[in-house]
Amino acid sequence: HTYKYISTNLYQYIFKMGKLNKNITSSRRKNRKAHFGATSVEKRKRMSAPLSKELFKKYNVRSLPVRKDDEVIVVRGTHKKAEGKIVSVYRKKYIIHIDKLTRDKANGQSVPIGIDASNVVIVRLKLDKSRKAILERKNRAKTNDKSKSKLDVSDNLAGVD
Repeated sequence: HTYKYISTNLYQYIFKMGKLNKNITSSRRKNRKAHFGATSVEKRKRMSAPLSKELFKKYNVRSLPVRKDDEVIVVRGTHKKAEGKIVSVYRKKYIIHIDKLTRDKANGQSVPIGIDASNVVIVRLKLDKSRKAILERKNRAKTNDKSKSKLDVSDNLAGVD
């Protein structure tokens, strides 16, 4: 290595990108504790999946926590391009079960295959009152409109003394 004689602090400064947010830890130990010790509510949020391009255009929302009866397509891993309805969201193991994804055991019994929520894309949403409220709240187009309206009000008051 040609950088053999550079001090370690300088080496880290040159080759390691610094943290962007000082309030978020990059400690492996703390991140593992947060992941495995998360409450069910926190796990729900961690088990989010992106919406398909069509749903993104329709709702202006990038991702949502997965739930039972959503229809998804697997986009990563050995089961890529498999699609189906979510049968269960197994928060304890951070996996979801999809209705057509099963494997047969040696005794002939079929068992659902666990898929990580980050490896799927939501194609069709199960909409109820709470889900509609979440979509309404996360709508990106509305937040942009609100910020524009705030600017318009301040522009109108600019000449007033």
